[in-house]
Amino acid sequence: MLHISRRYVKHFAIPDPSDEITGYKSMAELCKDLDDVINIIWLSGTPSLQIPYLINIASEFTTWLEGFPPSPTATFSLLRKLDHCFVSLLFGYDIDTKETLPGFENGLRAGLSRTDMVRCKSVLERTRVLVVEVMSKEPADEDQGGDSGGQGIQTPKPDDDTEDMNDFDDDDDDEDELLHMNVATVYENTLVKLGEILEDGGGVTTIPMSVD
Repeated sequence: MLHISRRYVKHFAIPDPSDEITGYKSMAELCKDLDDVINIIWLSGTPSLQIPYLINIASEFTTWLEGFPPSPTATFSLLRKLDHCFVSLLFGYDIDTKETLPGFENGLRAGLSRTDMVRCKSVLERTRVLVVEVMSKEPADEDQGGDSGGQGIQTPKPDDDTEDMNDFDDDDDDEDELLHMNVATVYENTLVKLGEILEDGGGVTTIPMSVD
């Protein structure tokens, strides 16, 4: 985690050729390192370590997420993994394999305390709001430099390419719909279960999203 935090900070600093640690160039790069950390924590099979570390990661992730242009694929993949970890710890078994988790052989006493649940719920709900804000931003443009050997956006002809433009519009609509669906499922399983346990109405609040 310290290594990830240092690389995140260096993302905003002037590069130093003599420094062995380089800053992250994208959210996808950060997510890759963070995925490795989550795997190690999960494989530890120790709830007393998993719970505080995973909640801390989820909390820190809200800070890191704001530091980069949107990387939907990497971001949603990581959030699905965290959702799987949290809801499995709440049930005491892996929700995919249905196998009892290490430490839960004698019930849920090794699981999240009520304080853990309240803190976790707050972090996850804050993340859902933040994801909407971040994903509504313009993603990084790899063709910003202008002419790149004909690989940039081409201006269509007024008449002949009308049908092609309609195809592009359909593709954009599909991408927006998929993005909306992904946003709606952020921490969905965990928040529903937390709502049931905490008896606060639970569930997932629908957040309006505007994607240009």
